[in-house]
Amino acid sequence: MANADLERIQRLAARLVATSPAGLNLFLIGGFRYRLLDQSARLSLDIDYHWEGDLDEKQQELQRLCRRALLARVRRELGYEGRVDLPKGPDVESANVRLVELRFWKASAVGSQIEVPLEITRIICLDPTTVRTAEGVVYPTPSDTDLIEGKILAVFNRIFLQHRDLVDLFLYGDRLAKNSPGRLKDKLKRLQVDTRSVQRRLRDLEQNAGYHARVVQGILDTQVDLVVAAQIKTGGGGRAVFARALQLIQANVQL
Repeated sequence: MANADLERIQRLAARLVATSPAGLNLFLIGGFRYRLLDQSARLSLDIDYHWEGDLDEKQQELQRLCRRALLARVRRELGYEGRVDLPKGPDVESANVRLVELRFWKASAVGSQIEVPLEITRIICLDPTTVRTAEGVVYPTPSDTDLIEGKILAVFNRIFLQHRDLVDLFLYGDRLAKNSPGRLKDKLKRLQVDTRSVQRRLRDLEQNAGYHARVVQGILDTQVDLVVAAQIKTGGGGRAVFARALQLIQANVQL
């Protein structure tokens, strides 16, 4: 029930943003984009957007929108109380990321708390923006190639590796293009990710494969649809998913 309500809230939030002036030229990215528009087997725990303008202004605009319209809609349709906050403290956001924190709960149900972070960031897009639809709603989004290349870039550009990126790379790695190695080299340069940082992360992935495979398995156990997770298990589970993701990274990242 918790995951079902999480996804219903995510869909309500994404629909609201996509049909409001605040969502104009705000591009849906990340795991929820795959879940909503590509029927991904992985449940996403947040909603990510690419925004080319002022991040602080967009953060405050989304906060106002969610307070004004989303809280009442979630209360009416799902029976959850809620609040919308901006993170506090100097270390909660990087220079290129802003968050809006959505929290929901039912006073009569212990353990009913649901958190849905809205993350606003910037990614490098080399292709024109596309538009996709879901249930009659139009969602601007980067190209399939830019999006999956972003998953590889995240492996090297995040301070702390997020293993969900490896799972998405396993699921959608076929969307890498023949010229992705050159595109990724250009993007890494634009992001000012130096060769030594790339080498360190690659070395960690290769030398600690067992650990990374176990973390990936944890994501398969908790964030992937049961039937799909069972299918993956027959083919090697987290170990196979990690090995395939690493293979794609090694084949597409030129040092």
